[in-house]
Amino acid sequence: MAISKSSTTPSTWEELGAKKREELLSSIPKEWLIPGNLLPPESQDDITAWPEISGWFTPDELEITNLTATELVPRLASGQLKSEHVTRAFCKRAAAAHQLTNCLSETCFDRAFATARALDEHLAQTGKPVGPLHGLPISLKDNFNLQGLDATVGFASHVGHPAKSDSALASLLEDAGAVFYVKTNVPTAMMIAETVNNVFGRTLNPRHRKTTSGGSSGGESALIVMKGSPLGVGSDIGGSLRIPAACTGIFTLRPSAGRFPVRNTRSGMPGQEAVQSVNGPLATTLGDVELYSKSVVDGKPWLRDPRCLPIPWRDVQLPAKLRIAVMWHDGMVKPTAPVTRALQETARKLKAAGHDLVDWDPVDQKQGLDLLARMFVADGGTAIRKELQRTGEPWRPEMEEYQVAKELGTYDMWLMHLERTEFQNRYLDRWNKAGIDAILCPTIPFNTVKNGTFKHVGYTGVYNVLDYSSISFATGLSVDKNIDKVDASYEPLGPVCKAINEEFDVETMHGLPISLQLVARRLEEEKVLAIGKRVLEVLS
Repeated sequence: MAISKSSTTPSTWEELGAKKREELLSSIPKEWLIPGNLLPPESQDDITAWPEISGWFTPDELEITNLTATELVPRLASGQLKSEHVTRAFCKRAAAAHQLTNCLSETCFDRAFATARALDEHLAQTGKPVGPLHGLPISLKDNFNLQGLDATVGFASHVGHPAKSDSALASLLEDAGAVFYVKTNVPTAMMIAETVNNVFGRTLNPRHRKTTSGGSSGGESALIVMKGSPLGVGSDIGGSLRIPAACTGIFTLRPSAGRFPVRNTRSGMPGQEAVQSVNGPLATTLGDVELYSKSVVDGKPWLRDPRCLPIPWRDVQLPAKLRIAVMWHDGMVKPTAPVTRALQETARKLKAAGHDLVDWDPVDQKQGLDLLARMFVADGGTAIRKELQRTGEPWRPEMEEYQVAKELGTYDMWLMHLERTEFQNRYLDRWNKAGIDAILCPTIPFNTVKNGTFKHVGYTGVYNVLDYSSISFATGLSVDKNIDKVDASYEPLGPVCKAINEEFDVETMHGLPISLQLVARRLEEEKVLAIGKRVLEVLS
């Protein structure tokens, strides 16, 4: 381990982490530090109501931060609300969210106020908004580069090495009128399904602080549930958008590669392209997810990032009668009782509304998950190991698979690519033969889990291998300890299935939201959002 040469130049991973946490806390203005007598006790699990009942926010601040992005945009564009005023309210609420859940990694409040003031001045002088997101505060996951800020992605080695320029997505969003003010916490290398690392520590789920907010975009999901952000951007390589959305009961879109720009974003495993990382929005409504998605595509991202496809946003006309396949389980892990109930209830209501429902055979899911797992560790964990070695930072226990992995040679990697292509071909052929519009299935086998106990990314990760468009949506249902009991006929599909269902604590989860996933084919973002709206209408 490196030894610190002086007290001012931290070089051990512990010193770097301590320095970063101290800098983050000191970036919060003193007037936004919650007085000790107003803090909820550590034993209080659900803190979502704290902003309303604490007395620490003004009625005006609460009114602004309780608005959705779709409600804020027209008020900002018309000048009814000033961007600087709105931004200040979200900055304060984000600062509070961080103190209660540890959800942030960076703040840039001065940049936010300068941007917001310039937008207000532009509107006053021209009478026209800058773009479709004029004046809207948007939070970004830690991996999106913003000039002058670190993008540690959970590594101590990246502390104190600020980005020299903004990511392509950030530039596009700012041109559309967005205001950046915070970046949010992620797990080490963004490769854990919970948000925990050796630099910032663990992000908690505001709905129940003994449970996970998911990963790797778990800082975003926690911040959004606390209404410290009206709209956030995360990324997804194996479920990193959908898992946090499901753990906290919010909405997200996992787009196919090529719809949203990835240029100049930091990866936890640079150069890994067997399964592509994509980015997308997280919000409290599906309407906000669509607002963001259309705004990004309307910004012609293909002119900023050569990986983006020149596909404009398309209007989708759905048939009156949808054909939806239900995947009741993935052949590896049966969902827990509340998720099974939500799936049954949703299928029943869709059928009653006249839609055609068929069962989806999970025959291919295991191979898809196996491919994902092998792709992730194809370098033998070298990319992550090299970052950790730079400061002597230890491996986190959640990353054992990377620590013990053996590197593949080029030929074996090529064979795996061939297997992936064959898998994608077979899945598409099965889809087309079934004549379906979408698959309805769990996002995760549970609603969330206690911190440190997440298992199984099979329900999300297979669709990363396929590169399919998918959403995770809150069903409006919540866990009920009186009815969500393990079925007497339950037989585990294997040891992981057994562990998940045995460990599920319905007492802890009582009252927490249940989410499901809708999957469409590749590059069908508009269609999967339209189907999502249809499903939500049926559920309501």
